Amino acid sequence: MTPRADAGQGQQPRCLPGRDSERAAGPGVAVGDRERLARAALTRILEPGDERGGRWLRECGAVELIRRITTRDGAAERLSGMTPKRLDGYRLRAESADPERDLSAVAALGGRFICPGDREWPSQLDDLADARPTGLWVRGPRDLRLWALRSVAVVGARACTPYGSHMAASLGAGLAELGWVVVSGAAFGVDGAAHRGALAVDGATMAVLACGVDVAYPRGHAELIGRMAEQGLVIGELPPSDHPTRSRFILRNRVIAALTRGTVVVEAEYRSGSLVTARSAQRLGRFTMGVPGPATSGLSAGVHELLRGEGILVTDAAEVAELVGDIGELAPARRGPVHPRDLLDAVSARVLDALPSRGAVSGRDVARAAGTSTDEALGRLYELHSLEFVERDGDGWRLTPRPTCNGDARRGGT
Repeated sequence: MTPRADAGQGQQPRCLPGRDSERAAGPGVAVGDRERLARAALTRILEPGDERGGRWLRECGAVELIRRITTRDGAAERLSGMTPKRLDGYRLRAESADPERDLSAVAALGGRFICPGDREWPSQLDDLADARPTGLWVRGPRDLRLWALRSVAVVGARACTPYGSHMAASLGAGLAELGWVVVSGAAFGVDGAAHRGALAVDGATMAVLACGVDVAYPRGHAELIGRMAEQGLVIGELPPSDHPTRSRFILRNRVIAALTRGTVVVEAEYRSGSLVTARSAQRLGRFTMGVPGPATSGLSAGVHELLRGEGILVTDAAEVAELVGDIGELAPARRGPVHPRDLLDAVSARVLDALPSRGAVSGRDVARAAGTSTDEALGRLYELHSLEFVERDGDGWRLTPRPTCNGDARRGGT
């Protein structure tokens, strides 16, 4: 679609529906829903995260902003911050904006386009202020607003180690089993492992793409993205057929951070898009967590730097849920194995410690080493004897020999 040079004379371009249009403009669009059509068109004109465009959108509305960009009556030039070069770029993009075509394309995939104010719109995205998405293209049968209410982002390195892949899959599965929606970017490495972990337990997972929701990127994850579109949700700011760029990946991360209650980083170098997501989450007041790795691993260096700051160390899904969840969602208490001698009272433990590792000693010698009376020491020794910690050796006492590992034990014997 090419705006006419005389659009300011009353001829309106196709990306701006006329006021007299009372028909359904396309699949999923209500009769006369000019705001939705205008916002759909703006997803082709404004780049994700364009705060200047977001301010104009807030000040004059989507329909009026489209009108100013596509007509030549001087109104666009009066927008604060607009320059001739920037306006030329917007108008060049507006030539290809056909919101009815885009809405039809996404509807053919069973998808939809949602805008701020829709019932399905996740209101936490409003925390992005003027960087808020113009709208979201969505594929999948689930309700985005409801799923986003209880969601956690799991992000990390594309070229992750086997350890990183294992931890991401474990977190994805564990969070899904605890009733959380796992959100990530569908990339190779940590993202894919987190999605697959959730799907492996028939859990909920959502992908936020840096391209159109009809574009499988990376291509190696076409099956994974298709499965999420069937069972969960695939969302993006860019209209159908649009492809990702380096800057769009970075800008996509702010949506992941804003959409979720917290972000977990699993492996990241010092320069990592995952850390961009974590810093965005911190600025938005969301929880920021990191999974530690080897101190010698460059792929964990960024995570460790995050943990030295405001990031919180987590090692499994229960710890993540305890942090981002509601009151009462506590992780189980962590402690090492309890040994029989851990159950002894302080005096009995001192008496036991007074016995040498080899040989036998008298009760008097035990009392002296334990710092107690002979009668007290003997009483405790008989108690320890009944518990099979010590045994008699003539007139003395010695430690009961403990079984050691042998061939039978290594083969599964006791």
